[in-house]
Amino acid sequence: MKLKSVYFISIIFVLTSCGSLRKGSSRLSSDDVVNTPPKEQPKVEVKTRPEPVIEIAEEEVEPAPPSIVVREEKVTNVNVNEPDYNYYVIIGSFQSLDNARNFRSQLVNEGFAPIILESEIGFFRVSVAAFNEEQPTRNRIGQIRLQYPIYNDVWLLKKKR
Repeated sequence: MKLKSVYFISIIFVLTSCGSLRKGSSRLSSDDVVNTPPKEQPKVEVKTRPEPVIEIAEEEVEPAPPSIVVREEKVTNVNVNEPDYNYYVIIGSFQSLDNARNFRSQLVNEGFAPIILESEIGFFRVSVAAFNEEQPTRNRIGQIRLQYPIYNDVWLLKKKR
């Protein structure tokens, strides 16, 4: 209780000692106020740069090449007489050997020389190119995507040893 009364008295003391809170009181007299004209502010010029306009003709813009999917699998050639490579361009994948053979025939008619590989997980992969180095395989994938848009989902198979 004593603490509250001390606190209350302190607030009253502060309020009454503040001259600006009492009505009509001011410590400045009218003689103290001098009317001076405000100083002129310097004029500041704000210069903005116009945004550059870049016009690009649609013919000049090439779409970004789609990324190449790379999978690593153990595969064996269905036709045992085919040579063995490290990298293959896969254009089709089937669960049925008959479907893979039908697709292979269609690709031969389109000018490809496809081979059929059997993967370790039971799929028959149809390859239209094979290399021992990765970069030529990627280059061939790019060529196929440009020349045959219907086969833009070709991917790279790396043979697991």
